Amino acid sequence: MYEISQRFYFDAAHTLRREIEATGSRRVHGHTYHAEVMLGGEPDASTGMVWDLAHVRQALNSVREKLDHHFLDEVPELGIPTLENLCAFIWNQLKPKVPGLISVSVERQGIGDKCSYRPQASGGKRE
Repeated sequence: MYEISQRFYFDAAHTLRREIEATGSRRVHGHTYHAEVMLGGEPDASTGMVWDLAHVRQALNSVREKLDHHFLDEVPELGIPTLENLCAFIWNQLKPKVPGLISVSVERQGIGDKCSYRPQASGGKRE
């Protein structure tokens, strides 16, 4: 099986309740998020591609529009705007459109945080 990936980024603001680093997190603040989706499969004999990345980019753009320059606390179906929930949100938005989806990662490179979501073969709890 081959694995291919496509990345996109978005800028967004949010708040977050936490026990440490709490003061700054509770105020509205923003990040540049980098997301990567991984797809898997065998190349099609007629195209030589696992998945046409132009179609993947089209699906990613529809997700990006829901997140980019938005207040994540108010994005429907996202929940608490954590890296974990962003991964699950992107997964749930893409899975019906991108059948070869294997995993989703979201990273805040500026502060070194990253989360990856890869459901188990038996089905992840968020699907």
